[in-house]
Amino acid sequence: MEGTAEPASTRRPLGRPPLPWLKPGVVAGAAFPAASLALRAASGTLGANPIAETLNQLGLAALVLLVASLACTPARLLFGWTWPLRIRRELGLLAVAYASIHVLVYVVLDQAANLAAIAEDVAERPFITAGAAAFVLLLPLAYTSTNASVRRLGFARWQRLHRLAYAAAALAALHFLWRVKVDVTQPLLYAAILAALLAVRIIVRRSRRQGNTRAGEG
Repeated sequence: MEGTAEPASTRRPLGRPPLPWLKPGVVAGAAFPAASLALRAASGTLGANPIAETLNQLGLAALVLLVASLACTPARLLFGWTWPLRIRRELGLLAVAYASIHVLVYVVLDQAANLAAIAEDVAERPFITAGAAAFVLLLPLAYTSTNASVRRLGFARWQRLHRLAYAAAALAALHFLWRVKVDVTQPLLYAAILAALLAVRIIVRRSRRQGNTRAGEG
């Protein structure tokens, strides 16, 4: 629990981080979708439209990782867990990495780097418009993910900027929803999870404000 010192018998040696396997484990787990795609591509088992399958799997991995990064703070607020905050940055950066590869495959393999065709797609196909907007929002978040950026911007400004992650995730879920033509269960599930995570943050914030107001009146 936060704010409670550990007994001397259970304290970890100085300099040894808690759960040292956590971040490497997250990176290794996040590499699985890419490794699976590479193996399927090498064995020719990506189906009749390998580019579309690759785009779908890369986009899904990006969305899952982004939602996981947004779940870290609500997990602390609801359950008092501190370990999710240690991997929040890694989850976010891995989401951006998958999103970047997703965009690269679309630009180079799907559109053959035809900028006019890409611009037309972005302007005329709503699901691509939403996906492009989500990717654009993620870029400044990745760029300012360092401790140096927090110091340079100030924590309050940095925090306000990084709330754009919810907008990016919502646009990514919308991109997914509009991309799917038959069964929309999966994209609606991610949209519902996002709504629940945002609701937790809003409810806790309001509860704290009301508590502070009562304390001030007292």
